[in-house]
Amino acid sequence: MKLRKVSAASATVLALALTATACGGDGGDDNGSSGGGKKITIGIKFDQPGLGQKTPQGYAGFDVDVATYVAKKLGYKEDQIEWRESKSADRETMLQRGDVDFIVATYSITPQRQEKVDFAGPYLLAHQDVLIRADEDSIKSPEDLNNKKLCSVTGSTSAQNVKEKLAPKAQLQNYTTYSACLGGLQNGAIDALTTDDSILAGYAAQSQFKGKFKLGGFKMTNENYGIGVKKGSDLKDKINKALEDMVADKSWDKAVQDNFGPANYKNEPAPKIGDIKS
Repeated sequence: MKLRKVSAASATVLALALTATACGGDGGDDNGSSGGGKKITIGIKFDQPGLGQKTPQGYAGFDVDVATYVAKKLGYKEDQIEWRESKSADRETMLQRGDVDFIVATYSITPQRQEKVDFAGPYLLAHQDVLIRADEDSIKSPEDLNNKKLCSVTGSTSAQNVKEKLAPKAQLQNYTTYSACLGGLQNGAIDALTTDDSILAGYAAQSQFKGKFKLGGFKMTNENYGIGVKKGSDLKDKINKALEDMVADKSWDKAVQDNFGPANYKNEPAPKIGDIKS
């Protein structure tokens, strides 16, 4: 009899737990979302002003605006998005493990990466450039980076591109974040920071750095930013449709102006889906 009482109580607790879960007891906001779940996890950068940055007020940048728009088209509201930091060296692994649903993090589409993950887009065409100190007058072309300390982040292809194709004697310095590279550039430990012009413009436009740095204007490569998804994911086609809608209703233009306008960034027109510039 005692055993039956315990079993009944356990059944009651289990029923209550199942009811709470069905009502969104895991902290998610179900509110009629058509996204097929209570939340969606999106990878972004946390340290790239103008693109993906974690601030005291929340998350901001062009990539954040693109990701938010796409999530909305997939049926998720802003408060149903869980943002996850996606460092350059971790992106493929995060997608393969299922840590995130998709990644919008200045993620250039390359053949090597396409072997591991799929890409929607591209949604922005950027170009590799360098950021140097405003008073730097010895770096006027990519070849001038020979024998200079050139910084980029671990997992990024930017610095390696320069060394292999343009300045074989460049001294590569790999840091964990672009912010760390920027600190080295500011204090003289680094001569130049290389990555995409969109990223560099975001840093140069920050109020605390205004007038301290300048872009080289070299346009060394084409960087086709894509949205990374797990290999074989049916999200790819859905995200592509969302990106087309974003361009068509001018939300893409607004996002560019909101995030890059203060830096006078000369962006390329919105690329067509699947149009990857070599």
